[in-house]
Amino acid sequence: MDDSLSFESFLEGAKKAAHRAMDDHGRGEYDEFALHGGVAVERLVKAVLVSKNPVYLLEMRNGNPDMLLYLGGHLEMSADKVRTVGAKDAIKRIRTLGLLPPDPKLDLLIELRNGTAHTTVGDQAKTLLPALAENVASLLKDIDLPEEGFWGRWTSAMKVAVDKQRSEIERDVEIRIRQARHRFDDRFAGLPEGAKEKILLEARPTTADIAAGPISITSWKNLLAMIATMPCPACGGQAQVNLAPSNETAEANLMPGRLCCHLCALELSGLDEIRASGTNVQLTGPAASLAIDWNRALADGTTLGSVHTG
Repeated sequence: MDDSLSFESFLEGAKKAAHRAMDDHGRGEYDEFALHGGVAVERLVKAVLVSKNPVYLLEMRNGNPDMLLYLGGHLEMSADKVRTVGAKDAIKRIRTLGLLPPDPKLDLLIELRNGTAHTTVGDQAKTLLPALAENVASLLKDIDLPEEGFWGRWTSAMKVAVDKQRSEIERDVEIRIRQARHRFDDRFAGLPEGAKEKILLEARPTTADIAAGPISITSWKNLLAMIATMPCPACGGQAQVNLAPSNETAEANLMPGRLCCHLCALELSGLDEIRASGTNVQLTGPAASLAIDWNRALADGTTLGSVHTG
């Protein structure tokens, strides 16, 4: 039988596709995540089937009857004539064997991968990471392969994805932090030793929590917004935080609305996500080092004009 249909070949293909899926998800390319995630599941399922019996790869519908003899090791066939069972039927066989439970989210991932789901791929695929993690974990148990041997550097992120002790937003934020951390590390692949540490040293804020300022935006005596910096929860560099006051007075409490790190591209939106990252967000209105007053009137009544410090 062709080596491409061996257990080792299917397993290696599954690992490569799974790692690509995680890279895609971390970059926000959810269409590609669905494609590579679906391929990863299909190849891992076929690896499990081959480990039981290569004949379990036989395509029953409209298949070449000679494939039975080929998979049984008693007939040679040219590579262009070799056809195996599709992803949906392969998963069905695995479920018949009791190795996977029914899972509508896994079925949706395969449909998105095949282009048969009547929905926007990215919107649906973004939420399917836990389903990928759970089903892969079940299949790995059957072939007695530790998750570290399959997921490598993504192992901890996949464990977070299935951690029921965390809330959904905590799982989502923690996974994104780990994805950003890997993205940051990848930027320095092949560069001289110490390059990453030098960048972080130059960019790191001086405090452990949000460092207010240096820019606040006011309209007359009313505080409208502030741009602050804080240590990035992913890479430790300097992240920018947009802070909005609870009211328009100069004494207003400032609460973070969005966090963005230019080093690792981590983005967190809203107070709940920033809190879930472990960031200290309890602040009161600090003094600004740069204020912008508007004097020139716009259509909505806002005025633009001078810039001053203090």
